[in-house]
Amino acid sequence: MFRTIDSFDVKGKRVLVRADLNVPAKDGKVTDTTRIDRSAATLKELAGKGAKVIVLTHFGRPKGRDAKYSQKLLVEPLARAVGQPVLWADDCIGVEVEQMIAKMKDGEIALLENVRFYENEEENDIGFAKMLAGLGDIYVNDAFSTAHRAHASTEGVAHLLPCAAGRLMQAELEALGKALEHPEKPVAAIVGGAKVSTKLDLLGNLVARVDYLIIGGGMANTFLFAQGKQVGKSLCEKDLADTAREILEKAKAAHCHIVLPVDAVVAGEFAENAANQVVSVDAVPADKMILDAGPASAEAIIDRLGGCKTLVWNGPLGAFEIAPFDKATNAVAQWAAERTVQGKLLTVGGGGDTVSALAKAGVEDKFSYISTAGGAFLEWLEGKVLPGVAALEVKNCGSGCGCGG
Repeated sequence: MFRTIDSFDVKGKRVLVRADLNVPAKDGKVTDTTRIDRSAATLKELAGKGAKVIVLTHFGRPKGRDAKYSQKLLVEPLARAVGQPVLWADDCIGVEVEQMIAKMKDGEIALLENVRFYENEEENDIGFAKMLAGLGDIYVNDAFSTAHRAHASTEGVAHLLPCAAGRLMQAELEALGKALEHPEKPVAAIVGGAKVSTKLDLLGNLVARVDYLIIGGGMANTFLFAQGKQVGKSLCEKDLADTAREILEKAKAAHCHIVLPVDAVVAGEFAENAANQVVSVDAVPADKMILDAGPASAEAIIDRLGGCKTLVWNGPLGAFEIAPFDKATNAVAQWAAERTVQGKLLTVGGGGDTVSALAKAGVEDKFSYISTAGGAFLEWLEGKVLPGVAALEVKNCGSGCGCGG
């Protein structure tokens, strides 16, 4: 159980909000404001309720103070997103920051400089966490995408102040809870991507939680190879064949049905509109590579999903970046989106490639929830405890809020 910002009367209070504004930028300009835009709801709500809103975040991976990683370039796009001016402090701790905050009026929003300018941040140094906590009366974590990291601003401060989840964090936790913790069954998961080795924990956790595990992308080739099929020049981790067979056995014991491709789109090269053909997975030519699941595979996946109530999606079914190897991903995504709109399927997707693939399929606004968190989303699916989330649980909440923490 975690608190939300509904738990507090924030009027006149200094509210520290840990956001994730680590956005792509080029030549000093933000090139994608998605994370800024998604963080705006919490900031606007708190300011509207009369809080003095102080935003903590990080930008890039600086080694000490580095002007290249200054967050000043975020002020303008953040101001546009929240619809009001944003104050700026060129540090995140210290006397000058304290003086600026002391002068803030109710309803104002301030952005502090990059917390990663201090190595104490990633070390989760208690002294640094106390300095950050000293700037506020209440702590709100709205950065699920950094919740898998036990840093001072994501975990340490939560133990020092009354704390709550922001609206973005709340939406993420509620969506993931519905998808995996308390799902409406039957539940299916699509797991794609290049390598089995990067998703062993994920596969191991999911076979015990879902009814259907649909495996696609390059990792499906490893499972096909483990079943004795020849995969030609396809990406394949042949040294993990035994591991793949163990996962198949574990799934069988857990009554989880694993769905693998039955046909494939193959080509001699990975290139836009390369000459290609559809073949059975039992007849992949030795000089070709599998670059997408075939049409019969897409139909089989859709048939399996037809009776499901919940779908978790992490990873594409093929090399979706270039045509025509995006067809299977697009077909299944568009079908799932239609079922979602009809209210027949809860769909939760996440992970970098997944977000891109679903956007390319034109369904990013039709899924129940799409997480922009990469590592945190994956670790959640793996069943791991996320420090930034665990710190928000009522029993761990900072002293002074009456929750018993």
